[in-house]
Amino acid sequence: NIIRTQVDGYDADTKALVENSDHRVIIKLNVHVGNTSLVDQFEWDISCPQNSPEEFARTLCQELGLGGEFISAISYSIRGQLGWHIKTMTFTEAPLKTIETPLRTGNLDKWAPSIENLTDQEMEKKIRDQDRNARRMRRLANMN
Repeated sequence: NIIRTQVDGYDADTKALVENSDHRVIIKLNVHVGNTSLVDQFEWDISCPQNSPEEFARTLCQELGLGGEFISAISYSIRGQLGWHIKTMTFTEAPLKTIETPLRTGNLDKWAPSIENLTDQEMEKKIRDQDRNARRMRRLANMN
């Protein structure tokens, strides 16, 4: 029953996207598998039904030479963010930001994947810092 409710809600949310075209959102990846860390961000058109997080993850991992463990972690991260963007868009009356220029100028490094092989201590510190930052962001969101 709960699963059916979620599926029905997803269908209703995605129907709103079909009416409009080119709804690009920024997806941010911060995925860790073992001692390897992948950080990337890119635009994703949530109104295009042909876009597949799983296919994107397979292609990205193949191009970057990452193991298969990353495929499910990347597609899971993308799906979670897409769900959040779709829900946010459904419940807000403000229009989404539009892309003013198709070409990137300045700070191009943030639009390219970064792969780091870290020691156990570096990985623990990175995860601890990310958890701390996530808690801080939640506190800020709850204040507003």
